[in-house]
Amino acid sequence: MNSTTRNLVGPVVLVFALLDCGTLMAQTTHKPAPRPTQKSVMTNDDVIRMVQNKLPESVIIAAIQSKPSKFSTSATELIRLKKAGVTEAEMNAMLAASSGQAQGSGSSSAAATPSEAEGASAPTAASEASAPAPPRSRLPQVALIANGSSQELPLEKTQLAQTKTKPTSMKSLSGDSAVSQAFHAGIGTATTSVASHIGSTTGSSSVQQAGSIFSGMMTHRKPTVTYVWGVPNPASANVLQTVSPIFAVDFSRMPGVKPEDYEPAIVKLTPAQNTCRIVGATEGKQDANSDPASDWQIYSHFLEERVSARAQKLAPGKYKLSAASELAPGEYAVVFRPIAKSKGFSGGDVARAQGDGLMFDAVWTFQISDSAQ
Repeated sequence: MNSTTRNLVGPVVLVFALLDCGTLMAQTTHKPAPRPTQKSVMTNDDVIRMVQNKLPESVIIAAIQSKPSKFSTSATELIRLKKAGVTEAEMNAMLAASSGQAQGSGSSSAAATPSEAEGASAPTAASEASAPAPPRSRLPQVALIANGSSQELPLEKTQLAQTKTKPTSMKSLSGDSAVSQAFHAGIGTATTSVASHIGSTTGSSSVQQAGSIFSGMMTHRKPTVTYVWGVPNPASANVLQTVSPIFAVDFSRMPGVKPEDYEPAIVKLTPAQNTCRIVGATEGKQDANSDPASDWQIYSHFLEERVSARAQKLAPGKYKLSAASELAPGEYAVVFRPIAKSKGFSGGDVARAQGDGLMFDAVWTFQISDSAQ
């Protein structure tokens, strides 16, 4: 290497070294911020998976209402959801979530999660004033009216048992071992949450999921059987100290139900062998509980102990309900009954407690204590 070449190598190496240092400093100084992770959103398939894994309807609806979502509500998808077992209430929640996104600011991003909201700046008074109030539950509601205030009772869903015993009297059904065994088996699968006594300060509504259909002991297949509606446990947790209770009833927002088809009523419950309280019973075809057709006239020959009551209609689906005379100590329930006894029900809806089936399955139990006045 001659002297001229050596004289050139030094400056060239120095230039490249400086360039490398500058590049490294630029990368260190201007390092790009990491891309934010994309949040998962709930889809139709997520809802179907929850249904197939037998999550309670109330849990699925709560998840739909609280999580970011991107639902497809086309006619084809709604049919697919129905075939997959998604209930009408669950589909209505999906439709409401989709409608809420469409009516938003036009952004495709979902609403902020609670953790994001905590990190954000505090809202102004104007934004708080314009925030919409949370929607009321669309489930039917019954509240006890006393001393100028109201105490909401928890909605309970009846269990359904089968027996060969004819529905001739509530006493005969209460002594039927097949019925008591069926309900005793069902108690183990029911949720353990129960309502507090009326004297407590709790104001929230709870739903007791009583479980699915439980078959009685049947040795021979018959063309018709007796279906028995009952509530687990021998006594209600709602103990009333008045013999003349008054209730506010609201089923005006129940999805898929025509309010004019029903009226509220009070029935006396019959304790059965310290396992449950029988609401009523009727005969039906062996497979009536699985028939999707709305042709089961449950109430046309329904056995129950209905209490004489006054149902004052305030608006469609809204009533003031009271007993016509003082109630004797014992177990009772507020129920919904079809105005036309010929109204047809889908056995599948009754089995899953959805739509009209939920209206007939739902009860709000209470106990008139021995010391009530």
